Amino acid sequence: MVGIYFSGTGNTKHCIEEFIKQYDNTSTAVSIEDSDVCETIDAHDMLVFGYPIYFSNAPKIVQDFISENHIHFEGKKIFIVATMGLFSGDGTGCTARLFRKYGAKIVGGLHLKMPDCIGDEKLLKKTLEENRKIILEADNKIMRAVAKTKQGNPPKEGLTLRHHMAGLFGQRLWFYSKTATYKKKPDVNQQKCIGCGRCAALCPMKNIDMENKKAASHNRCTLCYRCFGHCPTQALTILGKQVYEQHLFEKYTDFGL
Repeated sequence: MVGIYFSGTGNTKHCIEEFIKQYDNTSTAVSIEDSDVCETIDAHDMLVFGYPIYFSNAPKIVQDFISENHIHFEGKKIFIVATMGLFSGDGTGCTARLFRKYGAKIVGGLHLKMPDCIGDEKLLKKTLEENRKIILEADNKIMRAVAKTKQGNPPKEGLTLRHHMAGLFGQRLWFYSKTATYKKKPDVNQQKCIGCGRCAALCPMKNIDMENKKAASHNRCTLCYRCFGHCPTQALTILGKQVYEQHLFEKYTDFGL
């Protein structure tokens, strides 16, 4: 078994690593951005594949990764993990349909609520303590899911027709344009930008360049919020217009408080 994931702010990375550790602590987890990820997939029969959910859909970067590398998934057994801030519907089903198209067998699905990365929308903001509790609950759910999977009865969250209808009519029909293509994002506040280049270096789509010592975005944003979360001067916004909180997983890992 091997974990394969895409993670913008660290939530999904944590969940896949936790699942792998609980199932078999000799296994590893690899990002889809890793140059050797396809070789890693080829070397394993069983994959735990994870990604965050945006508007009840998989990020465009994940959709493209599966389609562009489909030959590597033929005959694989795949357990899908979808992380979400609020609502998922058929979060795991979105890629399950793609994987099946390319000859993979879906063995299970798991939806995990995690701290929401959309820090430029006030409605989604939670306290530090609330987010830490969310992570602990997710870890416990992973532990139960691993136990059920080892017993031959893996959870099937997001994979049924009922889940499909919930995701389709709950969000995806109304917000399909948000994830169907890449976007010209983020918006850069040129007065706040100090030209450090961190956003450009971290962007998984190479969507941000430094022009005249300032960040400039183009047309390849996958809405992962990685740049938003790491900007030292809060110069970036993506879906909203104001920075309320920068969400990065490591912010919640000190459970001693």
